[in-house]
Amino acid sequence: MQTTFHARRLIGNTGVLDFPVVTAEDGRIVEIVAGPANDSAETLSAPFFDVHVHGACAHDFMTAGPAEIHEVGRFLAGRGVGHYLPTTVTGPVDATLKALDTLAGAIESPCVSGLAQPVGIHLEGPFVAHAKRGVHPAASIREPDVALFDRMQQAARGHIRLMTLAPELPHALELVRHATAAGVRVSMGHSNATLAETDAAIEAGASSATHLFNAMRALDHREPGIAGTLLQRDDVYAEAICDGVHVHPAMVRLWMRMKGEQRAILVTDGMSATGMPDGAYTLGDFEVQVKGGVCLLGDTLAGSVLTMDEAVANVQRFTGVPLATAVRLASRNPAAMLGMERLMEMRPGDAADFNVFDAAGRFTGTVRKGRRQP
Repeated sequence: MQTTFHARRLIGNTGVLDFPVVTAEDGRIVEIVAGPANDSAETLSAPFFDVHVHGACAHDFMTAGPAEIHEVGRFLAGRGVGHYLPTTVTGPVDATLKALDTLAGAIESPCVSGLAQPVGIHLEGPFVAHAKRGVHPAASIREPDVALFDRMQQAARGHIRLMTLAPELPHALELVRHATAAGVRVSMGHSNATLAETDAAIEAGASSATHLFNAMRALDHREPGIAGTLLQRDDVYAEAICDGVHVHPAMVRLWMRMKGEQRAILVTDGMSATGMPDGAYTLGDFEVQVKGGVCLLGDTLAGSVLTMDEAVANVQRFTGVPLATAVRLASRNPAAMLGMERLMEMRPGDAADFNVFDAAGRFTGTVRKGRRQP
């Protein structure tokens, strides 16, 4: 069955195409060409790619089984996410190995229509700094250890694609070099690293920062730390959680101005409470209280309930960037950071999957396999 979509514009991999005509057959793109002017007010884009999400719908990736992972994938797809990295949190080694094995199974399973697709794993912890651990449980934090990382990657059957690590820890640079050589991207976070320690990690292969400004040395005029270092380097990426809670809009504007549309990445850091009412939820093996949409363990932020469509709307509102830039931060940039740009290219033969926005730049729904989703 062949379907045709007409829109006002298409945000593509290399720019914006006005008046696109998208032809799809049997759920696959046949061609995308510029057509005549039309009355549509809609914009199409590639689906979002969330590289830092711990769960949703009361399910946490540290404990979720296949059915729960499917439920999270369906929720994420409804908020515009096409691909994601299920993200772990520091926990006992055996529990982490079990979670990695389960997540690997989800990645290796056939794609299911209507679900966001897990395409790798983000290992957040256990190689984090006690001083900036946030809610990561102190008892399970480990010093960077190549042998332990290899055990985890073996349990994950090679699907760890991103790892958060504190670069100031003993043996951290050795692990950065080892993981990078194996094709794993290293992101610096939950860290008290100085500028010198940050630069050393980048030279060893680190390529990004995890939720910039959060759980790291505060930006200071005498010791810039990770935040100050990454803001003035144009060769590394930096995540931000744009929910207005984790980072003040003024600092989001600074991040956007310094990292620009090439190196800024939107993430949600969403946890199991995402999509749920206020109450008590889990992150790893501990309980988080959610009130007014803010996730707390005591007085410490513990993930978010942000969704990627909200992050895209917020970054436009906070910074004034156009929709095309906001979408890039949520799709093309995370894919590029991971070396997975191919996922965003929308070539003939690819799945006819798109996000849809109205004339005001608001996310309104999706097209999946060539069909509009309710």
